[in-house]
Amino acid sequence: MAGKDEKIKRESGLKRFSRETAAELRRVSWPTWPEARRLTWIVIIVVTFMAIFLWLVDLGAAVSLKLMVGV
Repeated sequence: MAGKDEKIKRESGLKRFSRETAAELRRVSWPTWPEARRLTWIVIIVVTFMAIFLWLVDLGAAVSLKLMVGV
């Protein structure tokens, strides 16, 4: 009998979670398509810049380490 009670609680918890999630998503202020495209380009540019920056830092660290070790 205890297993049945746990299953009922789990199902009602899942239903409550779904209902609360749907309610929260209705309150979200979604961006317009032009805003989404602009923000996507900003993300692509920042990620590209950071990738190049980290590549240069890694390259500099590798060269510095080779000079210190003497290889």
